[in-house]
Amino acid sequence: MPTFADHVIASLKASGVRRLYGLPGDSLNGLTDAIRRDGDVDWVHVRHEESAAFAAAAEAGLTGELTVCVGSCGPGNLHLINGLFDAQRSRVPVLAIAAQIPGSEIGSGYFQETRPQELFADCSVYAEVVNSPESGPRILEMAMRAAVERRGVAVVVVPGEIFLAKTGRDLAPAAVRPARTVVRPDDADLREAAALLNDAQRVTILAGAGAAGAHDDLVRLAETLKAPVVHALRGKEYVEYDNPYDVGMTGLLGFASGYKAIEEADTLLMLGTDFPYRQFYPQGAKVIQLDIRGEQIGRRTRVDLPLVGSVRDTLPALLPLLTVKSGRGHLDEALVHYARTRKSLDALAVNDRERTPIHPQFVAHTLDRLADRDAVFTVDVGSPVVWAARYLTFNGHRRLLGSFNHGTMACALPHAVGAQAAYPGRQVVSLSGDGGLTMLLGELFTLRQNRLPAKIVVFNNGSLNFVELEMKASGIVNYATELDNPQLAEVAAAVGLWARRVERPGDLEDALKGAFAHDGPALVEVMTARQELSVPPAVTVEQAKGFTLYAIRTILSGRGEELLDLVTTNVARRILH
Repeated sequence: MPTFADHVIASLKASGVRRLYGLPGDSLNGLTDAIRRDGDVDWVHVRHEESAAFAAAAEAGLTGELTVCVGSCGPGNLHLINGLFDAQRSRVPVLAIAAQIPGSEIGSGYFQETRPQELFADCSVYAEVVNSPESGPRILEMAMRAAVERRGVAVVVVPGEIFLAKTGRDLAPAAVRPARTVVRPDDADLREAAALLNDAQRVTILAGAGAAGAHDDLVRLAETLKAPVVHALRGKEYVEYDNPYDVGMTGLLGFASGYKAIEEADTLLMLGTDFPYRQFYPQGAKVIQLDIRGEQIGRRTRVDLPLVGSVRDTLPALLPLLTVKSGRGHLDEALVHYARTRKSLDALAVNDRERTPIHPQFVAHTLDRLADRDAVFTVDVGSPVVWAARYLTFNGHRRLLGSFNHGTMACALPHAVGAQAAYPGRQVVSLSGDGGLTMLLGELFTLRQNRLPAKIVVFNNGSLNFVELEMKASGIVNYATELDNPQLAEVAAAVGLWARRVERPGDLEDALKGAFAHDGPALVEVMTARQELSVPPAVTVEQAKGFTLYAIRTILSGRGEELLDLVTTNVARRILH
């Protein structure tokens, strides 16, 4: 007679799951033994449960399908929580199976006792405890359904002995697939939106991840309205390619042309984005916001017309109601400004006469040029995400993964684990910071053990670089941000990876080509400039004052050489270009 664990594996298989990410533990023995006996589902053994959740989130983000991570009782499943917050905020369907202590001991202060259903409540759309093998199948099915339909994390808490309990022979596995739906505003709201857009003189479109699957209609919309298209970071891979109306990104990681196109609009059309930075919204413009989640509308700026629906379903219904505009003044100004801004950015992404340390813009630009047409890029929060946002280009085949909403360190390497496990024959490239890589360094062992040929490019500037930038902007002298790293390429080589350390710009291309040609995991450590500034498109008065205070305090603290290095790395170089 099958066990509940057997039913779990059968149901996961019937729902399209092909692998589980996790670490074994005694409370998981029933489940891992069921995996062993089944033989068709892979066990991706990671070195930290946080990485299991990140990896599952990455696979779900790429495939759109349900993925699974597991953790043993107490500390084991507690480690999942950061990766699950990342998955929840990225809105990807992940099932977390959290083993629990023996059911008879719950409430007694037993060894490793926690209350996972409460601990995971803030990072899940569903969290429930299986109290018996009879209730387990129904709870499992409800959890999977919640994850795929609400596109979030569902947590099923299972006492270890229930995995081993017998279920009925005639119990069929639960096959859960997302329902196909069409979601758009009603005709009256669409007519009102069309009237506002037809009357507008300077429309700008701000598109985010919700524009996935609507690329061609988005371009037709921009042509009809003669509207520049600004993309949020999560919309980059869906919006900017083959789009003659794209004018770049706005926000803290963006650049001037995207900011200017929004600031000068009289009507802003937001499509599938919850762009969080209120200081980058226009003052006085009318705002139309379309989002499939009605509760998201109006959270960031005042909205004149809320529309609930998916971008993919709504644009085909909206386009026939619009009048083709003839005036291109706003669009052409935005395109000229974008071309000028792009030229300035690209001028910084060059080999600066073999000067060292290497400018990170040059690293990102070279990586973009050499990577495969369908490469998957994973990026760490901090400076790597800045250079990825500004220098990686997309074509409808490449993908981009990062912790863009949750904003956690150390996501790039475990995201690469999940991406490579899901697509073993595809090039996966992690843009890792030295702080992020060393935080979850053990996942280099995961690459080796699971024979995952991901390529890790480390931006090693010996610091928590983005934290230092935030300190500067707040007028604070940099403190406690230096990283005393060993040679990370040597560490990777000791683990068993192909590895190179790059200290001169002229050696970068050969190192990257060598890594990409290697048939196993590889790491390229690049020594990059610590004082490189990523300047946002709009600097507030407070930030300007902050930098002034930082400069004064840095000199007074006897660290004037840091200020000199900052000027040499940024100001003088930009004047030359």
